[in-house]
Amino acid sequence: MSKRWVAIQRNPRSGSGQRRALLLELISRLREHGLRPRIFSRRERLQDYLNNPDHRASLVGIVAAGGDGTAGDVINRYPGIPVAVLPLGTENLLARFLGIKRSGRFVADMIAAGQTRHIDLGVANDRRFSLMASCGFDADILQRTHARRTGHITKLSYLQPILISLRKYKYPEMRVYLDGAGAPISCRVAVITNLPIYGFGLSFSRSARADDGRLDVCLFQRHSAFQMFRYLYMVARGKHEQLPDVVCAQAQRVRIESDQPVPAQIDGDPAGTTPIEIGIEPGACELFVPPNEKLRSKSAR
Repeated sequence: MSKRWVAIQRNPRSGSGQRRALLLELISRLREHGLRPRIFSRRERLQDYLNNPDHRASLVGIVAAGGDGTAGDVINRYPGIPVAVLPLGTENLLARFLGIKRSGRFVADMIAAGQTRHIDLGVANDRRFSLMASCGFDADILQRTHARRTGHITKLSYLQPILISLRKYKYPEMRVYLDGAGAPISCRVAVITNLPIYGFGLSFSRSARADDGRLDVCLFQRHSAFQMFRYLYMVARGKHEQLPDVVCAQAQRVRIESDQPVPAQIDGDPAGTTPIEIGIEPGACELFVPPNEKLRSKSAR
């Protein structure tokens, strides 16, 4: 294939209703720009297609058409290939941070303009992530949500798992080592962020930068349902870093251990349990961004 083309990795759940219309809009607009779109719903088909050197050489980039899980999957499977995000999920945190609209036309125009930015990627147990990783209460909620999943996840899907976690989660103690130096820090919830954005409009590290080669670490040391409400209230107000029982730091390597297994999550997907090793790959991900758009370090979009 000599003509320049764009791969579209579609979340299989994103093929009906408004999501289908956005995909068709993306395809049509790419063709107007002289780019050949090719859509894939099965990951294996795209991987096989890219094994052909001619296909790989004429590839402009890959569109992750779905939510943050789809974006994370594409970033992990195809290192070194520019990625564009068509936000079709529930939160769409990466797209929101980059200023990408929920529009097929917008994404096609962005790809045709060709402006990209490199951001750091976190790496947790050999899996890359763009947004965050965490261990503890929020990861327990997420794992319960995914265990009950039967279709597309909405914000309401989290309601019952939140109530169950509030009743049942035991808040095991964790030991967190930063850059392998010094004594571990004890905590009950650990949030490690690469970007200053989190679900439900929260930000655990408003000063996090996408390209500073460091992870922002937020450790919550007290435990109980009441303390979780207290912490979330302070996070929502942007005041949690002032609390004496919250430790905030930066690191390039983070190791989290515990005597009891503690649930973990990466970019909103379950990631097993502790122990977990987290590092950083500076500038490892190339993303299409809107023309003249600068990545902001202090606020989510």
